[in-house]
Amino acid sequence: MKKSLVASFLSLTMILGMLSGCGQQASTASAQAPVADEATAEEAPAVAETAETADTADTKEDVTITFMASQDWIQDAEMELGEKFTEETGIKVDYQIVPSDQYESLLMTKINSGECTDIFGGQSSKFSIVTQFDVEKNAVDLSGESWAGNVEPAAAEELSAGGKLYGQPIQDVSACWAVAYNIKMFDELGLSIPTNYKEFCDVCEKIKAAGIIPIYECVSDGWHHVCWTEAAVAATKADSGYPDALNENKATFEGNKELTTMFSQLKEMADKGYMGDNYMSNQYADAPASIASGEYAMVLYNQGLGAEVNAVDPSFDVDNIGYFVNPLCDNQALNVNYCGPSRFIFSGSKNIDAAKKYLEFMASDESLAYMTENVGKFNQLPYTNAPSAYSKVVQDFYDRYPEKIAVFQASVKYYNPAWMDIGADMSAMFLGEMTPEEVLKDIDKLRAEQAAAASDPAWK
Repeated sequence: MKKSLVASFLSLTMILGMLSGCGQQASTASAQAPVADEATAEEAPAVAETAETADTADTKEDVTITFMASQDWIQDAEMELGEKFTEETGIKVDYQIVPSDQYESLLMTKINSGECTDIFGGQSSKFSIVTQFDVEKNAVDLSGESWAGNVEPAAAEELSAGGKLYGQPIQDVSACWAVAYNIKMFDELGLSIPTNYKEFCDVCEKIKAAGIIPIYECVSDGWHHVCWTEAAVAATKADSGYPDALNENKATFEGNKELTTMFSQLKEMADKGYMGDNYMSNQYADAPASIASGEYAMVLYNQGLGAEVNAVDPSFDVDNIGYFVNPLCDNQALNVNYCGPSRFIFSGSKNIDAAKKYLEFMASDESLAYMTENVGKFNQLPYTNAPSAYSKVVQDFYDRYPEKIAVFQASVKYYNPAWMDIGADMSAMFLGEMTPEEVLKDIDKLRAEQAAAASDPAWK
């Protein structure tokens, strides 16, 4: 399906090009004075072409916009579109990619110093875009842009403050973090999709007994292992009012039964060897190759892993990767999150108009189709004018879990800004330097610090 999207786009482009050329010739011919001789008639098109070239050159801008983002937020396909954008407008794009464990600190330093890039990447969240980025002061209102109405309402809500839209989604937020697994390997070992934590451990034991490492984990990136905590939706299922109580400072992470169980189970998984010997030093970028090699059976990933593994090893079928929800705390609800990496225009930028043109270009029908076709993990970008490319395997996964619960990243204030710090605490937990209870206690402390910085009245 994705190849047909590109083919249709290219065909449409060629047709429009031919129609444009025909229209131009007809217009030029009708505008000419009566032909005096053959030489004049032959020279006329050349004169018109020269004039058009001059007009095009005059409309292009000699501007370079800077765009800083965390690792893995800007795909190769976006950079390819950036080159096309430069061809059309003359505006160059300087992409500045920062390692994920350093990005947040650098971004806040640049924003607070007033020296941020023209466009900056940031995680959306109706809470953190206000408390962390202060978008009403530091970002440009994008509500009036031509593409703003095409952003899916749920995604737009996480990018809005005071009724105004301040960001543009970069990635597919319909995908969720789930356990991706090698279907053929499961079949060969006689394994079924687990429906609770005990069954999950049984699956891991059988995989381990076969000489295969059950789970690929990559703690060194600082953020990936924290995605396992999205099983915290189990705490919301147990008490639907828990997120609101956290937001009103009437509840804590420390002492919560489900969360204590979740972190304890994560520690147990590491201690039992389910993540292998190198999980602390593995890197996220190596996940597709590690699954393709057959050395690992599973990895926590979004629904684009099949395409990424196939890109590493074309003999590995895209549909040989299946998915099931993270089963910590016996969770069986789909952990949904409409937050994700997004583009913001810095209010102090000297190139706001050029940056707006870039965002308009990236939100066009053609660009969204190109991104969907060329980025394996993008199945449905959060725009009404974006195409859908769900495979049967992915659709079956979503259909298997009708219950959907918002993750803490989207439903709990001050959780998302503490993400990397939580990751550091979890690393200490894996190494035996912190207990699960101490990790939870520190999350309360981290959130209180964020609340104090935001002058949140609930914490006074």
